[in-house]
Amino acid sequence: MKITSLVVLSLFLAVMCLAPITTEAAGQQNKMAACNKEANDKGLGEGKGEERKAFMKECLSAKPVKSGKSAQQEKMKACNKEAGEKKMKGDERKKFMSTCLSS
Repeated sequence: MKITSLVVLSLFLAVMCLAPITTEAAGQQNKMAACNKEANDKGLGEGKGEERKAFMKECLSAKPVKSGKSAQQEKMKACNKEAGEKKMKGDERKKFMSTCLSS
């Protein structure tokens, strides 16, 4: 019984230690995709060589903007705008916001 508990605890700790690494890798992949899209949008396609390479290096090394909005903040902004356009107030607005943010 003690050995089983020890094994489960060890696995749990291993997963908890690796979780930030996985999240960081996913973030880097998202950043790579965003930089790649931006390069293509600027006309720096695969055939642009050194110019594309320089752009990608700068884009990937850039720190994220601290004032950037999360998906939840963007959703809140959109729901708030819609409620304002519908001139909702009080309980009606609260109910709408709750429904809008949970969808």
